[in-house]
Amino acid sequence: MAGKIRATDIEEVKSRINIADVIGEYVALKNASMGSLKGLCPFHDEKSPSFNVRPAQGFYHCFGCGEGGDVYKFVQRMDSLSFSESVEKLAARISFTLSYEDGGPSQDQGSRARILEANNAASVFYQSQLSTDAAAVGREFLQGRGFDRAAAELFGIGFAPKGWSSLFEHLKALGFSIDELVNAGLVTKSDRGAYDKFRGRLVWPIRDTTAQVIGFGARKLFDDDQGPKYLNTSDTLVYHKSQVLYGIDLAKRDITKQSQVVVVEGYTDVMACHLAGITTAVATCGTAFGDDHIRLLNRMLSNQDGSPAQVIFTFDPDAAGQKAAMRAFADSEKFKADTFVAVGPNGLDPCDLRSTQGDEAVQRMIQAKKPLFEFAMRQKIALFDLNSLEGQVGAVRAAASVVASISDQAMRTAYTRKLIEWVPLDENQVQAMVLEAGKAARANAVAGLKLENRGAATEVEAGSVAKVSIDLNDPINRTERALLVVLVQLAARCDRAELIRIALGAFSNPAHAAIARAVAAVAEAGDLSNWLGSIAAQTPEELHGTLREIAATTIQVNTDDIAMLDRYVRGILNTGLQVLANREKAQSLAELRRIDKATDPEGYDTLRRRLAELDRDLQLLKSR
Repeated sequence: MAGKIRATDIEEVKSRINIADVIGEYVALKNASMGSLKGLCPFHDEKSPSFNVRPAQGFYHCFGCGEGGDVYKFVQRMDSLSFSESVEKLAARISFTLSYEDGGPSQDQGSRARILEANNAASVFYQSQLSTDAAAVGREFLQGRGFDRAAAELFGIGFAPKGWSSLFEHLKALGFSIDELVNAGLVTKSDRGAYDKFRGRLVWPIRDTTAQVIGFGARKLFDDDQGPKYLNTSDTLVYHKSQVLYGIDLAKRDITKQSQVVVVEGYTDVMACHLAGITTAVATCGTAFGDDHIRLLNRMLSNQDGSPAQVIFTFDPDAAGQKAAMRAFADSEKFKADTFVAVGPNGLDPCDLRSTQGDEAVQRMIQAKKPLFEFAMRQKIALFDLNSLEGQVGAVRAAASVVASISDQAMRTAYTRKLIEWVPLDENQVQAMVLEAGKAARANAVAGLKLENRGAATEVEAGSVAKVSIDLNDPINRTERALLVVLVQLAARCDRAELIRIALGAFSNPAHAAIARAVAAVAEAGDLSNWLGSIAAQTPEELHGTLREIAATTIQVNTDDIAMLDRYVRGILNTGLQVLANREKAQSLAELRRIDKATDPEGYDTLRRRLAELDRDLQLLKSR
């Protein structure tokens, strides 16, 4: 039977974890107000921060896309883990030993942890092999590129022996099974047992943002190796090549601090940059730079001083490098940063440049970066013979698609002028071709949008659950939302009887009313120790996103001024009481109109007196 983590342990780990520290490893957070932190949402693309973290309450919420939850939910979403795996990961973070109701974790729950353990043991093994006689060719490779023993140790570089099962035998002796090592991507199963995936190669450990070894990259060293030049770990539970960036563990803090990332071609280029003082360098691992990489970097890039963040690409001068450059240009608008290209003298990459000309040459290469738009335009123009009219028209037409793709109008105008300077064609003709390219791009975008909307409609028809949406432009909804923010966030400053009365009667929007009933139920129970959690337990699951949004809304008053805060709370509660009084007044008036004074004079007089009392109450509430 699968082992289930004890509920008390789950709560204990969550209480010990600072959610801001965990999220801060993925998102650049800044102070907002009253114990709140803000950053760019990691779950959707945005330019203005709407992602809100409340450390004291232990939850996060995005006002843009509605995503939210506790620290476990965040780790699940970011690292593609099950709930149990997220608990185990966070427990390991604080060295907390979990207990299980059935004696231990299930195979599925423990597999991720075992892969990480196997990777760590393999990394130690590979590093120990680098000093052996058999690894002399690997040490020579490193020395020939300017990397000494200290550099190898810094990056954890190791050597995989040529033997078929050296690593397997070592890890088996440590207690790992064949299936565990196959799942980790370290060995391959065969009829005779298992053999190592990496043999006779220099090995780089690949780490995630928390510095855990999640996989390896290996370069061949021997002529009799029939495999590819570089071989990487296949996708596993912890390693997904489309999401992995080599060097991110070393670069993440400086990426956020400097609002800059340098994207290079390979492992040795990352090493060269870091050793030369370019500590924001990263590289992909055996795959093209893609959307998942962009999302990862967007979460880390910040611009605390107001200046735009920078993404700097370096590319080899060969055809593959040029193709990669144009692919990066196609994705440039997805970055929340300005994009650049840095090309070394004579086409040298950072590794070769450092080994031949030193650290300062690498620094100069990065400093001499050129805007990616300019680089892409020049690449397009270079394909044509500008000495002929046909070549000039072709060059402008090709480059116009680049210019038209620039979303910033001022920048688009500036690059149109650049194109006019670079190609000797009539100015009006160049501008007309840029406009034509822009129209074509917009037409393609509209066509794509229609297809996307058609697919979305199909999804709804198929029975997908719609997100709860409340129109806060509606004055009634806006008033009710302000009331709920106070009831949820500032209940301790409210009179409990008033709070319950307002919660049970002042809300007409069904979603607001359901949350308010949950507030009233918890307030009536009198246990405020886990206020928000108790409200959530009483609230329908489909409204949890709305509840998080309410709990994360910034109070528009100086919360450090207690007197001012109390006046604000009093004013909002008075609004709620006025809603109740006006609602009762409307009901009493309607009832009064229905009563026959001649047949029920007592009832008529009672309602008249009640209406007079309600009018006095309303006047008093307005004067407070």
